[in-house]
Amino acid sequence: MNGMSGSSPAAPAPSPSSFFQHRRRHGGMMHMTFFWGKNTEVLFDGWPGTSLKMYWACLAAIFALSAVSEWLSRCGFMKSGPASFGGGLVQTLVYTVRAGLSYLVMLAVMSFNGGVFLAAMAGFGLGFMIFGSRAFRNTSSNSHTEVQSHC
Repeated sequence: MNGMSGSSPAAPAPSPSSFFQHRRRHGGMMHMTFFWGKNTEVLFDGWPGTSLKMYWACLAAIFALSAVSEWLSRCGFMKSGPASFGGGLVQTLVYTVRAGLSYLVMLAVMSFNGGVFLAAMAGFGLGFMIFGSRAFRNTSSNSHTEVQSHC
């Protein structure tokens, strides 16, 4: 029966890690739970690789992208002003860049690397604290507390 009976020796099953590496290189499985470590891929194939320096550069880039995204969402370009075509183009450009940066951060976090997640949250948090919270705003000229709306 050509190996259909239980008497022929079976080939050893491949280890799960070799299966994972083969599938990952060929567009298959990826992490679906958070993990810790410098050996990851974020946004681009092979980046940051296995180098610790490149991993730290990746974390710094994700931190900066999220902080800049937060700054763009709170900068003066997005505030309403007099109606003009040029002003509308600037608002549209800033909005589009901010949305693109936010999507890049989201895709980076989808690598499920714990360090990347923490770098993104720290960038958004620091960006909000500097550009959106009351921590660095001069409120001495206002006699009442005003809730700032960004809608």
